[in-house]
Amino acid sequence: MAKVLIPTPLRQYAAKKDAVEVKGATVGEALGSLIAEHPDLRRQLYNDEGRLRSFVNVYINDEDIRYLQKDQTPVSAGDVITIVPSIAGGVAGTVAPPKPGLSNEEILRYSRHLIMPEVGMEGQLKLKNAKILLIGTGGLGAPLGLYLSAAGVGTIGLVDFDVVDFTNLQRQVIHGTKDVGRPKLDSAADRMADINPHVSTVKHSTMLTSENALDILKDYDIVIDGTDNFPTRYLVNDACVLLGKPNVYGSIFRFEGQCTVFAYQGGPCYRCLYPEPPPPGLVPSCAEGGVLGILPGLVGTMQATEAIKIIIGQGEPLVGRLMLFDALAMRFRELRIRKNPDCPICGEHRTIHQLIDYQEFCGIPHHEPPPAPGLREWEIDPVEVKAKMDRGERFYILDVREPHEYQICSIPGSHLIPLGDLPKRVSELDSAEEIVAHCKSGMRSAKAVDFLRQAGFKKVKNMVGGILAWSDKVDPRVPKY
Repeated sequence: MAKVLIPTPLRQYAAKKDAVEVKGATVGEALGSLIAEHPDLRRQLYNDEGRLRSFVNVYINDEDIRYLQKDQTPVSAGDVITIVPSIAGGVAGTVAPPKPGLSNEEILRYSRHLIMPEVGMEGQLKLKNAKILLIGTGGLGAPLGLYLSAAGVGTIGLVDFDVVDFTNLQRQVIHGTKDVGRPKLDSAADRMADINPHVSTVKHSTMLTSENALDILKDYDIVIDGTDNFPTRYLVNDACVLLGKPNVYGSIFRFEGQCTVFAYQGGPCYRCLYPEPPPPGLVPSCAEGGVLGILPGLVGTMQATEAIKIIIGQGEPLVGRLMLFDALAMRFRELRIRKNPDCPICGEHRTIHQLIDYQEFCGIPHHEPPPAPGLREWEIDPVEVKAKMDRGERFYILDVREPHEYQICSIPGSHLIPLGDLPKRVSELDSAEEIVAHCKSGMRSAKAVDFLRQAGFKKVKNMVGGILAWSDKVDPRVPKY
């Protein structure tokens, strides 16, 4: 028997298990055994042609087998198969010129660095003259901004266009309660200046796009990716490869994190690890799946450590090595990443020579289609749902959120069937009864309504906006989350 480790994003399709014992002499047979036990994993791991999806990596005992014949790779008793899916997150100024020398105040400030032979005066001057760009000032950008400014990195560029929200404060520790409603750039820059007034911050208040990325990135020595969406991840990767900039990568989801360094010293890039993005909506975001507030602090600190090592030229960077962290098990694992010789951006015969349309590449429309006038036939407004209750009408309120969300808040009289359980529990519903489905914001319940309509339910509607809209329009006592 071999063991397959199930990552957090896929456990909802494997009965919440983190590991499954499987039989099989090859990887293909082992994964076949896994899918036979948990059929819902098939769509997550394989495409319609039956090939392993490009955004899913498979390791055997920490060895990358992506560019081998994966399905035919032998598996022995006791082997550990790891599945690693991709997991998704002022005005522009000019980069300051080099700053020579350290003042007496700086020597005192950085004294714990200066007495380390690996850093010393030479290394600290390298930090002072370094220029690092942080893409995002959220979960990962928060510890990055704090520690890089404290370390004395002379110029730190910040790219962001969001404002501070109450939901950010659980993990984005560079911002405070008083900053709610402020641009994140301003809040982060003020905090960094308070930590170290010798650091210059350059604020790029914009969304990073194919049109501006090369111009923004070109003046920096290192780029650190703290984004939370796939189009920007591929954009940052390609821009770094084209410009020859190291890309310090980090990602987080629930209790798990990843960290590595792409496009450095001839090592692999993000496309080598994930040649293609997952289909839109397949991989949940942190807003949908949640994230332990401490986790970005750990992963962001690892990213900051890698950046400082590169600047001072010490240690062994995470090149060709993917560091995985599981907070629940308090376990670090290191997996090898192979450079793909056929990579379209960094391979031997590259086909990408300029930035492309990353929204299109990731299958995301540039603009949402204009809303139809009024509600569609399968939609209902929360106000009308409340009116139906007040009129005493009989109907079934279907809540498709997760049990832990239901504990936070719920609509009186609702019945909980999580979206992932709906296909197995559809027999609990009466197709002759009127059904109103809802979730947090209306996305999952829309999928539930689509599934039920295809299953023959004619009297089912989606409550637009979910329980958040219920809180806004019907009952403000219902907490938002």
